[in-house]
Amino acid sequence: MDAPHSLIAAHKLRLDLALQLLQQAGAMLPDAEPYSEPWLQGIVDALCDLSSKDALTGLVNRRSFEMALGREVDRVARSGEPALLLMLDIDHFKAVNDQHGHAAGDLVIRAVAQSIAQTVRPMDTVARIGGEEFAIILPNCPTSFGEVVAERIRQRVQALAISLGGGQSPLTCTISIGGAFAPQWVRSSTLIWTERADRQLYRAKAEGRNRACLESHVDSLVSAEEKGMLFAVTQQDSE
Repeated sequence: MDAPHSLIAAHKLRLDLALQLLQQAGAMLPDAEPYSEPWLQGIVDALCDLSSKDALTGLVNRRSFEMALGREVDRVARSGEPALLLMLDIDHFKAVNDQHGHAAGDLVIRAVAQSIAQTVRPMDTVARIGGEEFAIILPNCPTSFGEVVAERIRQRVQALAISLGGGQSPLTCTISIGGAFAPQWVRSSTLIWTERADRQLYRAKAEGRNRACLESHVDSLVSAEEKGMLFAVTQQDSE
């Protein structure tokens, strides 16, 4: 299809809603001739970016996080490189909303998100997966480094002084962290990995919050479920 016909076809697209969504999100519209191929590609790219991000924090959203987690499970099974999953909760977050209002709660969530993102590596995936819940995928993370990075994140959040404006005293907050390493050279699943990290998060809360609990190396050995998955894969390969 030549350029004039492409332009005519493009003008038939109903992009009003898409443009409105991008403008409401504060996204930059493409600097190109409207309805030209570069302009349309820019709109598609902006929509893809918008659909993968959490609106409040700009972090990866839950859907994109789950896709990234699946890719990491596959990569660890193929490469054998260690990978750490951290699950994080803001402690006593309901009290922030109850005492200061939801606007203050949003400020706390954004401040914590920014603090986490600034503490980890560019290659790590930081996501907001729920109201006050976050998750981090750390690929190629040695087991000896896991507790160090988790504690660094915890300390950085604890040091925050979140301004509410209006002469109010700054807010402080803490987080609880749970972590687990993906078993290397093993076909695992995102569900098993997440459940392992979640168990450590629950332990951190039960032990008093404002702490990081990571699964021990012994607990990170291959589970019965993973052995079953590995056996099933071996059988399929032999057939």
